[in-house]
Amino acid sequence: MTRFTPVIALHGGAGTILPSKITAEKEAALHAALHACLQAGLTLLRQGAPALDAVTASVMALEDDPLFNAGRGAVFTSDGTHEMDAAVMEGTTRACGAIAGICGPRHPVLAARAVMEQSGHVLLAGEGAARFCASVGLEMMPPDWFGTPARREALEAELERRRLNLPDDGDPARKHGTVGAVACDVHGHLAAATSTGGMTAKRPGRVGDSPVIGAGTWADDETLAMSATGHGEFFIRWAAGHEIDARMRWAGQDLARAAGDVVTELGTRGGSGGLVAVDRHGNVALPFNSPGMYRAWCDKSGEIRTAIFRADVHGSDTLLE
Repeated sequence: MTRFTPVIALHGGAGTILPSKITAEKEAALHAALHACLQAGLTLLRQGAPALDAVTASVMALEDDPLFNAGRGAVFTSDGTHEMDAAVMEGTTRACGAIAGICGPRHPVLAARAVMEQSGHVLLAGEGAARFCASVGLEMMPPDWFGTPARREALEAELERRRLNLPDDGDPARKHGTVGAVACDVHGHLAAATSTGGMTAKRPGRVGDSPVIGAGTWADDETLAMSATGHGEFFIRWAAGHEIDARMRWAGQDLARAAGDVVTELGTRGGSGGLVAVDRHGNVALPFNSPGMYRAWCDKSGEIRTAIFRADVHGSDTLLE
């Protein structure tokens, strides 16, 4: 049986801190967090674990880190509550599961995986989803566990901006917070996982692209696995994940061109953001049209790299093999 070199990539959102506002200490902390979260999934891949386990592990690590807008550290809605969305998909059979508008599971990505593996459905939302999460034994946390002082300050600042009818400053950190991971395992199988707290001060009940299969999350062993971050309404309208798949499947485009062109086209239509993707050959693509995108990856070279802005790549040649 052919064994593939395991490959994994993740994003911590396209809502990066603007270069003019980041400190050296904060930047170092972000690179360290991205590296650690990628390592969580990479270690499993190198032990022969399925891609789905690897992307789940990396997203769980991202959800536990309050630097990112998912799980602990999720942003607040305009009502001062949390509504989290997540999805998982594996490329062998297109099995998938998603959760929307929930607050309770410590790891929303595990809630999405439980939907896939235990519910017989693809997407659960709202109160019924919350009851399902409790019924399958997921670790549950109180609402105040998810919030942080920084997220509360961001909510208050955005509500004040709206109250005073001030212009939108376009800060991507307020709008594009999502985490996600994609992987190709030693057997050549693909998987993707995405998790988000949504947009700061979003309207309660709003659901973005993260739990929408074919928009913000997608995996098929014949083409690619992808996880998106950005202005979700645009990624939904253009079915971003499925659009990349179609260009690869029917137009014969490679991953870099298909993913890059879709992200560029979304940008021209007002949809800022980006995505991470891997194809069945282990090629990685990380296109974005926003000022930056928190990202980390380990391609077939075996080297872990992390980046925030366009020309900001940190590398490590520390291998575990």
